[in-house]
Amino acid sequence: MSSNSYFMNAVRFLLLIAVQVLVFNKLNFFGFINPMVYILFLYWYPIKENRTAFISISFLLGFIIDIFSDTMALHAASSVTIAYLRPAIMRFVFGVNFEFQSFKLSNTTLVQQITFLALLIITHHLLFFTLEIFSFSNLLIILKKVVFTGAATLVVCLLFRTLFSVKKE
Repeated sequence: MSSNSYFMNAVRFLLLIAVQVLVFNKLNFFGFINPMVYILFLYWYPIKENRTAFISISFLLGFIIDIFSDTMALHAASSVTIAYLRPAIMRFVFGVNFEFQSFKLSNTTLVQQITFLALLIITHHLLFFTLEIFSFSNLLIILKKVVFTGAATLVVCLLFRTLFSVKKE
């Protein structure tokens, strides 16, 4: 990874934390919907980088969000889980194509990119809300939060993705 790439990832890391903590943690649509846009960092992180470093950075990302959100390591556990499962999700969405050296997320179809992001969000939210509520007797509440918060997160992440994508000409 080039020094420019390190810089861009550091800027994304810090900006997504700031936006999550200062803006989206304060929003509360319908009393329970809080979009979690920091997941975009895990979506944008380079594919061929060191996996141990990626999982460590994911833990740090979740831990910092937990500190500011007072959520007792729920974000850290969810972030580490989707960082660990990311190769399996990518293999499911993109097939074996993502294992080639020339693979880039920007070279895939829009449907594949949205599916990949949606699966990251669903996995994150399912674990997050299951750990938060920690009771299978409240399964409908967990599913309601996963569906509605997941949909809001997906919409906001797609808007951010569109705003900050590099246009090919």
